[in-house]
Amino acid sequence: QVQLVESGGGLVQAGESLRLSCAASGIIFSRYDVGWYRQAPGNQRELVAHITRGGFINYADSVKGRFTISRDNAKNTVYLQMNSLKPDDTAVYYCNAALVTTLVMNYWGKGTLVTVSS
Repeated sequence: QVQLVESGGGLVQAGESLRLSCAASGIIFSRYDVGWYRQAPGNQRELVAHITRGGFINYADSVKGRFTISRDNAKNTVYLQMNSLKPDDTAVYYCNAALVTTLVMNYWGKGTLVTVSS
């Protein structure tokens, strides 16, 4: 059974930092591209940051220079370091793991809430 479990969300003030973690089980984590997405109330889910199995990284323009994604394949975990948080960063943050071969395997965590007060 595949599980992605996010942790590290919470309530912070603008300008503060949080570190999100996503622990994966039931998959060969190193073979997957992984990423963080977020969804604010009334908005669609959007990409925040993504890291391929080869280590290629991309970020949403809105978080460039503030957020850092990293992965530890030995721990089956992907991280999102979020600095200089803004109220606009308030959302539920979801972890995603995807592998495309002849099949598409795509998994989501249940999310962790990040609230940034002004």
